[in-house]
Amino acid sequence: MPESTLLNPLGAWPAAARLLARWLDRHERVDELLSSLPAKLSGAERARCQHLVFGVMRHFGRIEAELGRLVAHPPRFSTRAVLFIAGFELIEAQGEPVADGLTAKIVHHAVEQTKHLCSPAEARLVNAVVRKLAAALVAEPPPKLAEADALAAYFSHPEWLVRRWLLQFGAETTRKLLEWNQQPATVYARWRGELSASDAGNPANKPDWLKPTAWPGYFEVSSGHWSEVEPLLKAGQIYLQDPGTRFSVELLAPRPGEIILDACAAPGGKALLIADALKLSVPTGTSASAGQLIAFDLPGPRIDRLKENLSRVAGVDVALVQGDIGRGAWKLLKEHGLPTEFPAVLIDVPCSNTGVMRHRVDVKWRLQESDFAKHAGQQLALLSAAARLVAANGRLVYSTCSIDPEENERVVGKFLKETEGRFILEKRILSFPWESGHDGAAVFLLQSKQGERFKG
Repeated sequence: MPESTLLNPLGAWPAAARLLARWLDRHERVDELLSSLPAKLSGAERARCQHLVFGVMRHFGRIEAELGRLVAHPPRFSTRAVLFIAGFELIEAQGEPVADGLTAKIVHHAVEQTKHLCSPAEARLVNAVVRKLAAALVAEPPPKLAEADALAAYFSHPEWLVRRWLLQFGAETTRKLLEWNQQPATVYARWRGELSASDAGNPANKPDWLKPTAWPGYFEVSSGHWSEVEPLLKAGQIYLQDPGTRFSVELLAPRPGEIILDACAAPGGKALLIADALKLSVPTGTSASAGQLIAFDLPGPRIDRLKENLSRVAGVDVALVQGDIGRGAWKLLKEHGLPTEFPAVLIDVPCSNTGVMRHRVDVKWRLQESDFAKHAGQQLALLSAAARLVAANGRLVYSTCSIDPEENERVVGKFLKETEGRFILEKRILSFPWESGHDGAAVFLLQSKQGERFKG
């Protein structure tokens, strides 16, 4: 850890401590926590605060276990938050060449923060505990064997989830997944400026801090450039999006003039990608219509993000419908004067998020073993509902950001069986993060093979 990050007069450290105290107390979602940060916090400080919060959540299990051995009676949440941040900083400092000197500074900084955030008495407790915590965390080597309990403890994952992965993927691959999840997520941006088929992959006018990747149109955002990122975001030149999201739209393959339904559209990243693909599908120099995008999702807090993303669409007609795709979708679409069948439908369903745990660091602590079966039932119902809106000979794409077969292959297998040959599986993509180098995803292209529309 760079020494300059330890003392932070602008408030990232105490802001992170307050958010983590709330998380320990109320178990709020991390995105809800971060949305409550004060607007006056600068971009750099906001990024530092997020780094600390994510780091604690990423290593929460390991730090909590060590603290449990060192503190007989857990202190109040504000003090525990300080201890957790110090624990993360100690883990982060282990790879630094001056780790010994950093340890003393981490201890001192945690003590000083506790004086302001808590009390002098609690600062004395923090001083004693963090010193012992440093010795415990540094002395603990990575486990060499594949026992679930040892892997779960060191890599801070629920033991039941590690056991599940060991059964599904084997010891070597599970370790790769655990190591992947414990690394900070790379920030990627998709280039949207001056969209054309010729230069969208590597535009000549992109800034130097956008580093090319193996995936055309996606760039790694170098750290320390948030003040330059924000204007491009607001202008619609870039959109922060992981390359793993591209598969669903690639298999959907929007065609010029098509009316496409995004059936679970919020928060709108894939909807925006569909709209951009429609625009790109029109040959340069022609006056052909790019088509229309219908974004459909439940009313709720994510609709505002969806509206914001749809406002960035240019050159493609867009309509937003708020409702339950599984109940009365046909009626709602008709009431809005919109089509009730589509040549292409995307259903990107809610899932366990096991393929995106680098980004959604709190998921592993919220996920329950029973959630997989519950998700699978909901996913099958959503897929069946979306199928009823696919035109004859149309395309239906089922997509998740899960790497679990119960939410992917098994759901699609049950759907194909229940639809009795009315759809065929044309193509599937199973992307695993430890292999691809980006978020995981599962995408299935289902083709309607009947001469008439499936009505379910």
